[in-house]
Amino acid sequence: MSIIDRNIVITNRENGANHLTPSQKLLQMISGSWVAQSLYAVAKLSIAELLKDGPQHIDQLASAVEADPQSLYRLLRALASVEVFIEVEDSRFGLTPIGEVLQINHPYSLRALAILWGEEQFEAWSNILTSVKTGQCAYEHRTGINFFDYLNQRTEAARTFNEAMISYSQQTHNSVVDAYDFSGFNKVIDVGGGHGSLISSILKANPNLKGVLFDIPHAIEGAKQHIQSAGISNRCELVAGDFLKSVPSGGDAYILSVIIHDWDDEHSITILKNCHNAIDKNGKLLLVEMVIPSGNDPYFGKWLDLHMLVMHRGRERNETEYRAILDAAGFKLTNIMPTRFLPSVIEAVPV
Repeated sequence: MSIIDRNIVITNRENGANHLTPSQKLLQMISGSWVAQSLYAVAKLSIAELLKDGPQHIDQLASAVEADPQSLYRLLRALASVEVFIEVEDSRFGLTPIGEVLQINHPYSLRALAILWGEEQFEAWSNILTSVKTGQCAYEHRTGINFFDYLNQRTEAARTFNEAMISYSQQTHNSVVDAYDFSGFNKVIDVGGGHGSLISSILKANPNLKGVLFDIPHAIEGAKQHIQSAGISNRCELVAGDFLKSVPSGGDAYILSVIIHDWDDEHSITILKNCHNAIDKNGKLLLVEMVIPSGNDPYFGKWLDLHMLVMHRGRERNETEYRAILDAAGFKLTNIMPTRFLPSVIEAVPV
């Protein structure tokens, strides 16, 4: 019996089966990347899609994805231990509610995000010491290129990124529409809005509102079908450009959803100043971002903050830090409204 096994037996006898010693808790944390990369593997293989109609034997799954049956079994067995799959009988696996979120067509699918974070972005974390020591982006240190410039060169990577952002953002966008009243505006400019999921949600909930979707050319090209399918083509103008240079004018509401966290303070202020130059004098700026709370309670944004450090030179911010960059760009923070999902709506006005 190993030291770890002996610790588990002693712990179970003395404190109950669910209690872990400090060393066991730390071991779980150290091996956390194993879970993430295992999720990446089943997402890439589309295992959840194969199980959407019910459990299947490992031999069927292995044949469908051209994998070694024994190795695939070991992968699914491990993920079953963290409630992603369930082994309903010997070598037959089915989906749990957690595993269902890996399906492509699940309304809150995280499949593309598991792939995105499991490929190029995972490798950046191996250089986290570079970021911690220098404050610089580990991804750029490793590759010599900005991640968004990389996406401009790689069509497939850009497609995965956009799919990940759409699926991850859907819960955010629904919660924003529920939390914030857009009915008093005339035109909303969605800056960096990707394929238009957010502006679509806003316009469908507010039939009298007009909108502009603004993003880089390949994102706007990908948005055309989505905007048309949403039935808002007559109310939503599509504009391609670079928000580091300028943004469209004429809006009385400018919304940036999970955009500013991608950038350091200097670039963030540049983007916000461009919005300030374009916004109506009585307009409002809305940032959809996580706001880091004080204290040491668990909060996903604290880990996403590290991801921004190693990937984009960006950061998650607390209220004081948002006030500072907004003030530097000519805005005054007026309200922070929590949503039922992770981000809040940060409201500001030009001064």
